[in-house]
Amino acid sequence: QVQLVESGGGLVQPGESLRLSCAASGSIVSINTMGWYRQAPGNQRELVAYITSRSSTNYADSVKGRFTISRDTAKNTVYLQMNSLKPEDTAVYYCNAFQVLTTGGNLRHAWGQGTQVTVSS
Repeated sequence: QVQLVESGGGLVQPGESLRLSCAASGSIVSINTMGWYRQAPGNQRELVAYITSRSSTNYADSVKGRFTISRDTAKNTVYLQMNSLKPEDTAVYYCNAFQVLTTGGNLRHAWGQGTQVTVSS
């Protein structure tokens, strides 16, 4: 079993910042890629950013230059620093872990429960 627990969401005003964290736990040997997705009401879930085990990153065009993803491999934790937030960034943000190698030799794929980010004046 692999569990992801997100934290750091909340209500902020436009232009402000938030930092999301996501910690993975369980019988984990390694994690290939960790990322963040978001889903606004009435919309499909979309990729925000991901970071590979070699620290390669990729961002959605809508957040480039404002968001930064990072990870602490030793802690199996991924972060999303969100600056210059806009009302259109309002959504539930989900953490994702792709190709998690467990001590049992299995590859798992896991999602967090989501954390709400609301940007409003």
